Amino acid sequence: MTLAAHSLGDITESHPLASVDSIIEGLAGAGYIASRRIATALYMSAHLQKPILVEGVAGVGKTELALRTAELLGLPLIRMQCYEGLDESKALYEWKYGKQLLYTQILKDHMGKELTDAPDVDSAMERLHGMGDLFFSEPFLEPRPLLKAMRQDGGCVLLIDEIDKSDEAFEAFLLEVLSAYQVSIPEIGVIKALTPPIVFLTSNNVRDLGDALKRRCLHLHIPLPEARLEERIVATRVPGIEARLTRELVAFVQTLRTLDLRKSPSISETVDWARALILLHAAALEPELVRETLNVLLKFEQDIVAVEAKLGEHLARAAEAAGV
Repeated sequence: MTLAAHSLGDITESHPLASVDSIIEGLAGAGYIASRRIATALYMSAHLQKPILVEGVAGVGKTELALRTAELLGLPLIRMQCYEGLDESKALYEWKYGKQLLYTQILKDHMGKELTDAPDVDSAMERLHGMGDLFFSEPFLEPRPLLKAMRQDGGCVLLIDEIDKSDEAFEAFLLEVLSAYQVSIPEIGVIKALTPPIVFLTSNNVRDLGDALKRRCLHLHIPLPEARLEERIVATRVPGIEARLTRELVAFVQTLRTLDLRKSPSISETVDWARALILLHAAALEPELVRETLNVLLKFEQDIVAVEAKLGEHLARAAEAAGV
């Protein structure tokens, strides 16, 4: 089902965004286990036409939420990855310089004919000026993610990923898009979205974002999940995994998150570890197998060494928590 528009009056009872419960159910069908807080934020975003600023540590499912929302609604996903030094030429539009150059060469061949009957220099200059304007028109425009999103007549999901990696100047540039769903191109004018996109901005809190940007967005923080929710996520993302193994591995991951590690395992690492254990035909958490696969869960050697030193203790705590 596509979303022609997502204003309150256009969302019927059968629409995936009709209620918080329907969003939870729909996202689950798309492979994303959403908490009620997540579903409520998406519901409000669709009905109030406000972007969602999604914050949380890396790997908790911020980007995945946008991907699965696009899948749920049958809308194209337009993704803009942010980085330091990103500017409007990469985010909004560029001119097709190669095409402009080719047409300039063609124009030279005909320029003499066009100017021969000009009565004076001023008239000739006016004609040249008109020709020059042609090179800064729609046929020579190369749209980038923001402009592409504004031009999707049937709507889209716009993902502005890791906005905290961009600089403050780019953040200020985004304000027009986030508040009015429009972009301004000096040579052409204002282009306003016929159907406002559903906008997700993600942040890993590399830097603090400005108040102006935050005012334009709904705020959603996705924390690391409690054990029962994480078990549901693993069961959804790793089909065929045994319930006992799921409980054990989630309990072990939850135990690791209580330790003073440089980087605690996130949901994505839990899912990757579950897949690795299935690949190795694990039926339960055996100490040697856990030791051999800790590098899937932990990304720093100092963390691996610290966990290995008390692995038996951590496995015992996990087994007790899992009830096995």
